[in-house]
Amino acid sequence: MRTKTTTDGHDAALILLAAGSSTRMGATGKKEFLKMGGSQKSAVISVAANVFFKAAHFSTVAIAYPKGELANAKKAFYSSKETSEIAKGLNVIFVPGGDTRQKSVLLALKAIERNCKKNGADLPGTVLIHDGARPFLSSALVKATLKAAQKYGAAAPALEPVETQKEIDSHKKIVRHLERKNLAAVQTPQGFQFARILQYHLAAQNDGHAYTDDTEIWDKYSSEKTQIIPGESANIKITYPKDLAGIPREKETRIGLGYDLHRLVEGRSLILGGIEIPFEKGELGHSDGDALLHAITDAVLGAAALGDIGSHFPDTDEKWKDADSRKLLASAWSEVKKSGWHLENLDCVVKLQKPKFLPHRERVIKSIAKILEVPAERVFVKAKTAEGLGDVGHGEAIECQAICLLSKTN
Repeated sequence: MRTKTTTDGHDAALILLAAGSSTRMGATGKKEFLKMGGSQKSAVISVAANVFFKAAHFSTVAIAYPKGELANAKKAFYSSKETSEIAKGLNVIFVPGGDTRQKSVLLALKAIERNCKKNGADLPGTVLIHDGARPFLSSALVKATLKAAQKYGAAAPALEPVETQKEIDSHKKIVRHLERKNLAAVQTPQGFQFARILQYHLAAQNDGHAYTDDTEIWDKYSSEKTQIIPGESANIKITYPKDLAGIPREKETRIGLGYDLHRLVEGRSLILGGIEIPFEKGELGHSDGDALLHAITDAVLGAAALGDIGSHFPDTDEKWKDADSRKLLASAWSEVKKSGWHLENLDCVVKLQKPKFLPHRERVIKSIAKILEVPAERVFVKAKTAEGLGDVGHGEAIECQAICLLSKTN
């Protein structure tokens, strides 16, 4: 089947890497080809592929497999009935990999280029490159990576390291103390402008350096560095047999509800979601009075059973006098993340008679998403008036509600 491609630069290809030796799995076998659970029929790589197919359309899919294992690669990829059905409408090619990840990616990129020329099709505008042994990513992460790659040229999800990081020498002595806030544990998928990452891979194959991932190659040859987006703690790479103990891993979900009400008075700033809204009145409170962030803080803490905003930041403590509520939420969210939770989505309601909230909504959403380190697509804020009723309706108060869904994989 000839693949139809777009010419707006937004057509995308997908590379799934499964050409490694899986030596650290011992006798367990090729990790990407293992079944997800004893009684299920879907292999790891097929489950991973299905996440991508549900998130976006990919005109070409290239699977890099170990030489001599084409039959096993096809059996594993098509092991899911759902993946098989979707793949019928795609251009799927199987590519014998190389002896390093770098070589396997280049072979896959060149195979996609040849395939496009053969079919008289344009090159894809973007390519996502993913470890076939990472089946636990979300569709939201796929969408966020693709969107960022299309905007910035190169993008990759990453997590801030939990442990304090040190640089050591060959004698195991610490030579440099690193700041966690400036470090990132990079995951896949990694997204790139297709033509440029192919160009850079071709250059890198002869420069005498061994690269461990594709962002390293991009950043070596491009003046535009890779954009980091929030990763997912559940997006682990199956590496050792112990990692299989959690397949399929049970996902626990929790719902949290938050509420806050503040009186509006003159001489105070009106702050919502960390954004100052021009108005002659603002929230009266011990901190900066950001009722929306207070409601969100209560929601995430409650969902994780970690208390509430009052127990963490009591208004009897002068330390929190006029405190920035963005920092309060960030502190609470850090505790929630340490307990293994991540945010599926957050939905909020701002009940305010005046001023109009809609012109400020996008800025507020982006501000909240930044604090929670999630794509903006996982956050939404609605605005309501009180129809002139009560304290809110008379312009004397603001009322906010927030409901969140948290999840973690046990």
